[in-house]
Amino acid sequence: MLFLLLVAGASALRAPMTMSAGTPIRRRLLGKSDLMVSDVCLGTMTWGKQNTLEEGVRQLEMAVDEYGINFIDTAEMYPIPTEAETQGKTDETICAWLKKRGRRDDVVLASKICGASERITWVRGDGRGTRVTEADIVEGVEASLKRLGTDYLDLLQIHWPDRYVPLFGSGTYDASLEREAVPFVEQLQALKKLVDQGKVRHVGVSNETPYGVSKFIHEHEKESSLPRICSIQNSYSLLVRSDFESGLTETCAQTDVGLLAYSPLAGGILTGKYGGAQAPKGARLNLFPGFMDRYAQSLAKEAVAEYEKVATAYNLTPAQLALKWCYSRPHVASTIIGATSMDQLRENIDAFFLDELPEDCLDAVADVYSRYRDPSKTS
Repeated sequence: MLFLLLVAGASALRAPMTMSAGTPIRRRLLGKSDLMVSDVCLGTMTWGKQNTLEEGVRQLEMAVDEYGINFIDTAEMYPIPTEAETQGKTDETICAWLKKRGRRDDVVLASKICGASERITWVRGDGRGTRVTEADIVEGVEASLKRLGTDYLDLLQIHWPDRYVPLFGSGTYDASLEREAVPFVEQLQALKKLVDQGKVRHVGVSNETPYGVSKFIHEHEKESSLPRICSIQNSYSLLVRSDFESGLTETCAQTDVGLLAYSPLAGGILTGKYGGAQAPKGARLNLFPGFMDRYAQSLAKEAVAEYEKVATAYNLTPAQLALKWCYSRPHVASTIIGATSMDQLRENIDAFFLDELPEDCLDAVADVYSRYRDPSKTS
């Protein structure tokens, strides 16, 4: 096996580097927009659920003031799992931080409006489910701006499509499940009104497919006054990569749409903490019904064990390997990280400043991937 040969030859291991004081994080343009975003984006979905408002504020202070991260991602439905009792508390945490620091213009603030859902009935005022109609988009943005205490969003993303697509590991595309959906052009027309009003600067998509990205770009090219999507926020990690790499890598490269990689640790799985018979108390997979069972029935646990061997061979923690790998992918514009503790957050950010992974380490990662291409899927 290639990996065993690589480990045997990995005698000159390098100790992981830590960030030196004052070292700035890199920033880059996001797609064809004028947004200059840090290579690391602070995720927020635990604030108001697993974290208190005060803990969220402390995370923001560390990420922005200490590390120079300027990119923050939230969503109208946060925190996760979304519930009527807590929905919006993540935004309220960001609002408290913005008021405390007294500055807004040096932060790139991204949010997301819900896609189509019959289940989420507490986000809209009339108690119906969510869609990506003009009314939904306008209501969602207005409410988000009020909760955030700001008058504009730098980036507004459609959290998941209005049309039918397989979501969150639910399986492969099934044409028989197609349903009536809001046309792409109507979604862009609604977004344009908010852009024209100055309430939204740029737009993007999330949990999208090559078809969806291409259609949004095509509608913009037909009518250049419509906003052009500049980003796609999709799950991307050592465990979840083939869906993006098999089609979206090319599509996004050809259309200059930047990937905002979320869940680079695959919900914490790539830290190795789910290796035992029971998940740790309070672990994220326990918050989502069925997720732990689905994980146990997949090959993900075996794949994680193999990646842990690679990490050990190169004197890295499993989390450091997973994050540094994601940070260094050329098609990733920014990696969204989240944490429930300050120590976790620091380790996640510090991984960005490690030495580049050597070629033989990347070869070892590729060897594991060749044997576990879609380990988290059970069907």
